[in-house]
Amino acid sequence: MSFALNEIEATAKRATRGAGRDWGIAEEAAKATRWLCSQGIDGAAVLAAVLNQNDGKAAADLRPQSLQGDWQAASGALCPLQTGASLSDCAARLTAGRITLQSVSNPAMLLPFAAAAAAQLGQCVTLEWEGCAAVTDGASLCISGDALLVAETSGVSASLGGTLDEQAAKATRATADTAAWESLNSFAHRTFAPATEASRIAGAGAGLSDND
Repeated sequence: MSFALNEIEATAKRATRGAGRDWGIAEEAAKATRWLCSQGIDGAAVLAAVLNQNDGKAAADLRPQSLQGDWQAASGALCPLQTGASLSDCAARLTAGRITLQSVSNPAMLLPFAAAAAAQLGQCVTLEWEGCAAVTDGASLCISGDALLVAETSGVSASLGGTLDEQAAKATRATADTAAWESLNSFAHRTFAPATEASRIAGAGAGLSDND
């Protein structure tokens, strides 16, 4: 299924809100999903995996409990959306050395946030986890390894530096996995208010009145 990047972004935002995340994270998720798609990665599938894995979990349990030392969740794996937002917000910390993230779900979703950090710092940022290394300067992305789309990894390291070789070609449209797209729309539908008796009557034309 092929979509305009604007449609991907709008659906990603609604889906993240439908999954119970606040507007700030929803906006970050939307931009991140679009960025992945622009790099030729199925961002819709990555976001759908994140939302499904964390569905029903409290946001407080998914974010880094402290930005001192290794970053880790209260329990289980870090959410890449909340962790990524912290990474881009605290980009300057990378100038002091490597940041280690303990146990992260769907680490590919961290890439757009690493790109935002790289753009802020004017330097490449490298993310590494078992089986994958990715370098970005903010606009471009270079990936090596075959574990980009793992569901969870035991750790991710973020550091300054890296070389951009064999950069992915930019995409102007997104190709989304059908099941993932349906999953995002299912989350998005949670934002719709349920019909009330009044709204059903109002939507039925003349309702109970007789205009004849």
